[in-house]
Amino acid sequence: MNPNPPNAAESPSTPKPCQICTASCQSRGLRSQIANRLSGNPPMARHAVAAAWLAVAVRAATDVPLATFDGAAASSFEFKELNDPVMGGQSHGTWHVDQQQKLGIFDGEVLDVPSLKAPGFIKAAADGHFPDASATAHGGLVLKLRSSTPNYEGFRVSFASGTSSPSYACAGGGSIPLSRGCFKAKFQVPSAGNSSFAEVLLPWSAFSDKWSPATGEQTSTCAEDPSVCVSASTLSKIRRVELWAEGALGKVHLEVKSIVARPDQLALGGVPSQYDGCGKPVQRKLRYNVSSRKEPTVPVPVDPSESLAEAVCCDTRTKVYAEPQFLYQAPDIALFKSLEGVTTFYDSVCGLPLFKAPVNRSMADFKADTDEHGWPSFRKEEVFSEHVKVDKDGFVYSSCGTHLGSYLPDAAGPRYCMDLSCIAGNPVDFVV
Repeated sequence: MNPNPPNAAESPSTPKPCQICTASCQSRGLRSQIANRLSGNPPMARHAVAAAWLAVAVRAATDVPLATFDGAAASSFEFKELNDPVMGGQSHGTWHVDQQQKLGIFDGEVLDVPSLKAPGFIKAAADGHFPDASATAHGGLVLKLRSSTPNYEGFRVSFASGTSSPSYACAGGGSIPLSRGCFKAKFQVPSAGNSSFAEVLLPWSAFSDKWSPATGEQTSTCAEDPSVCVSASTLSKIRRVELWAEGALGKVHLEVKSIVARPDQLALGGVPSQYDGCGKPVQRKLRYNVSSRKEPTVPVPVDPSESLAEAVCCDTRTKVYAEPQFLYQAPDIALFKSLEGVTTFYDSVCGLPLFKAPVNRSMADFKADTDEHGWPSFRKEEVFSEHVKVDKDGFVYSSCGTHLGSYLPDAAGPRYCMDLSCIAGNPVDFVV
């Protein structure tokens, strides 16, 4: 059975109605820092203290523009388009800057290389001494762009650092001698419409300088091999930036507003603003080891920087999908092994109490109800009704706006079928 089934709330024949969705949010480290400095201050001073530390944090979290098309001296570089030169490659493209709109435009089509019977590539590349981005080592790359071909599956971005020949490194991808130092990652353009620019967010951990020059796919990932990871030193001396259409057939149209480095990965705001249903970040360390799920395992395209909680609880594109069924039974989560007596479950974003269980039933009954459906299931007596709301379509939200799951009554009465990812928060006494 599909672990991420579509919403069937209105179909009584669906065998697992609990397989509906939720949504989450993002996470930043400001809250704990500000809260620490609030303790011990008189009430009247707390707002001033919080405001002061917020201002410091905002100044510290400044984007580093790497490439823009607005004439700014530090980030203006000349991009040149290159077609696949290998063995009669027929892929073709163009690059130009629209001075009026202040954006770069990448057009073309990726076709098979006849002799290889495999897709070639096109790319636009710029060489130069790019701004020092070492302060963003815990963050990632942010592409602000739009496309009339958002379904194209071969978009990639790369940058070269620490190599005496950036163009050579970005041709070899570490597969030929002395070709390390060109870091590449794949991305997908959100379907936001031709007129809307979107931010594509790529944590530095998504990049690798070992990849196949035939397909563009990584041969070693940062998670597998620390030697391929981006470091602060790497980001201090970027000498080449490239945009690719590679390894997938199709026409390509990409309009690029900016390429920037962003300091804090948690401040990347995994969910783009146009899809963010929460408006606030997910807590940094969720209970039950939920924060270990750093990849958005959902069956629809979302940004790769999103965690599972962000994708399921906040990204509106996943509204009709749930976290993987029986996630709470995963060996590293094992929810019911950690529960003792009546337990309160808190919003993963704002920390409000949402449910407490078991109430008027045993722990065994609570577990059996949950096991029957594959997601934590709560009854009417276990709901903090002042913080839990159900919309007209049966989707459940907290009063903070976090998408929690679905309301799916059964023969036993009202039932709230929730994603553990969205109710694994910690109580928060002060929310900035």
